[in-house]
Amino acid sequence: MKEYSTESIRNIALVSHSSAGKTTMSEVFLHFTGATTRIGKIEDGTTVSDFDDEEKRRTISLYSSVIPVEYKDTKINVLDTPGYNDFIGEVISALSVADGACILLDAVSGREVGTEIAWKYTEKFNLPRIVVINKMNRENADFKKALATLAEYTDVRLIPTQIPWGEKLEFRGVIDILSMKAYDGASNQVVEIPEEYQQEAQELHTALTEAAAEGEEELMEKFFETMELTDEEILRGFSKAVKAGSFVPVFCAAAGAELGIAPILDAFVNLMPNPTEAKQVIAKGKNDADVVLKCADSGPLAAYVWKTTADPFVGKQTYLRIYSGQLTSDSRIWNNSRSVEERYGNLYVPSGKDNYPVKTIHAGDICCVSKLSETVTSNTFCDKNNPLILPIPQFPSALYRVAVFPKTQADSTKISPTLTRLCEEDMTLSWYNEMATNQTVLQGMGDQHIDVAIRRAESKFQVNLLIKEPRVPFQETITKEASAMYRHKKQSGGSGQFGEVHLRIKPNREAEFEIHNDIFGGAISASYIPAIEKGIRNVMKEGVLAGFPIHGVYVSVFDGKEHPVDSKPIAFETAGREAFKLAFADAAPVLEEPIYTVRITVPEEYMGDVMGDLNTRRARILGMDTVKGASTVTASVPLVEMQRYTTQLRSMTGGRGVFEMEFSSYENVPPHITQEIISAQEKEKKESEK
Repeated sequence: MKEYSTESIRNIALVSHSSAGKTTMSEVFLHFTGATTRIGKIEDGTTVSDFDDEEKRRTISLYSSVIPVEYKDTKINVLDTPGYNDFIGEVISALSVADGACILLDAVSGREVGTEIAWKYTEKFNLPRIVVINKMNRENADFKKALATLAEYTDVRLIPTQIPWGEKLEFRGVIDILSMKAYDGASNQVVEIPEEYQQEAQELHTALTEAAAEGEEELMEKFFETMELTDEEILRGFSKAVKAGSFVPVFCAAAGAELGIAPILDAFVNLMPNPTEAKQVIAKGKNDADVVLKCADSGPLAAYVWKTTADPFVGKQTYLRIYSGQLTSDSRIWNNSRSVEERYGNLYVPSGKDNYPVKTIHAGDICCVSKLSETVTSNTFCDKNNPLILPIPQFPSALYRVAVFPKTQADSTKISPTLTRLCEEDMTLSWYNEMATNQTVLQGMGDQHIDVAIRRAESKFQVNLLIKEPRVPFQETITKEASAMYRHKKQSGGSGQFGEVHLRIKPNREAEFEIHNDIFGGAISASYIPAIEKGIRNVMKEGVLAGFPIHGVYVSVFDGKEHPVDSKPIAFETAGREAFKLAFADAAPVLEEPIYTVRITVPEEYMGDVMGDLNTRRARILGMDTVKGASTVTASVPLVEMQRYTTQLRSMTGGRGVFEMEFSSYENVPPHITQEIISAQEKEKKESEK
């Protein structure tokens, strides 16, 4: 693949609801431009962008892939993204390094939940967009109806730059409003617009001309004077307006039948910004000062790591977007995020799973390098003497949790490094050890996301993992004062064991645990108090009521007995432990559960269902708000009731509901639920002992 200068590069993300045709579209781009000799099929696992084994197995895109398309002396880096909501992290990563977006709309289904999510993120990244209403050759395809579903969702002006030539099974090509020509798919030629479309095309051309005039002041003046603009002026003005985000042009196509492809590629070249025209990128320099980056080879090096992958055959692959400066092969590079220098050999232009070596990558381009040891996703490369940190996009919080277990003893030693590597690749995955339940917890965007991660651990890192619903980190505490004593006496030949401990416990809201030596007269030597404390702390870890950690207890050791020969630290450790258990049982023990503040945002029409559901989850409603048809309810909900809420909310709202939650406090569990939890713990303990 030849080198392309900054002005000859376009970085376009293909985004949409799942199954709108993104992968097929990118496949057709390659075939149309002669890069491939046949169009790969998703169901056969032969597409360039869906090359991962798991993608082939599921026949959906799971990862963003780069498809470079060479067209009219321009390299269009097409970023094919997943459409399923569980993999939104891949979409965000791709959009963060794109300069424009192409949003696909199914001609039959119209606007779907994935379309809304894609639209929201393109607005968040302030990207110029084009819309393609795809699959126009399907039964029940309706261009105007599909367009109307999007128009009612957004305030941005949608301007048809094409209309379909026929629809459904009669779809044969497109009428292009910009050039006022018809693209005949049957003959693969540009022809005059058929008579029956002339009037509609002319009306749309007038509207498009007015929109183009708004893109430039000079053109506006000319249009008011003459009411006409040349084709060149229309394209120039319209291009400026689209790049500024004033309008979104709408195209139509049937990618699977290779109809309407050329105008879309022309739109990428003519209407989408090159990296020098794209949104301004502001990095952090020395002393956290803002540095505005100019996308030019002569600028200081600034490259962002937007994706990393691990492959057992080719090793670690690191994908970069160059925002300033240029890279040459076989060089050293400074990772400012980790303060480490990395060495790389060849530079590659990625195309699906294939990599094409190049000598130089210019500013604005996307490339990949192999086998960097320290670098992870979201790192910044720069000149060591000119330190920069590029902004990291904000990813949604992972709210779907599973407990992860090694399948075999051999897997147990590799579980931590494997989970760390998975999370380094995917910014929406995270993991931690929950001390209260002694479980390793993996967090993701949904069940499919977690399933893919577990399978990836097996296929890429040879680590077999099992998952189950995580235990809720309950806590145990007391609500009143109590005292107890315990004598530990053991005699079995030789020296025996003896220790007697009297202690008093009471609730302590100021600290997790306090112990005081309140013995007068030396009934127990002070040297045995640490042993008593050790015994009590062991019980606090294991729990008494239901096997959960104990907190918020004040302990006073006020009396006891020791033996001049048989008393030992181990005897007082046992006596302290057992005395604490007895006192705890008499101190009105209770279970406490974690309570989270939850903010749920759904379209207004779903609010009744959501409120009804929250009432079944022991929720306390804290407030409600409605803005632009979206209702947000804030509630206080026990964590145990939210374990699988991600899946349930999607089901209730057709995937349109989102929520976030943060820890609030611990509160007492109602008595009837406490008994259920204790019974469940006892049952689990018996099963584990079998």
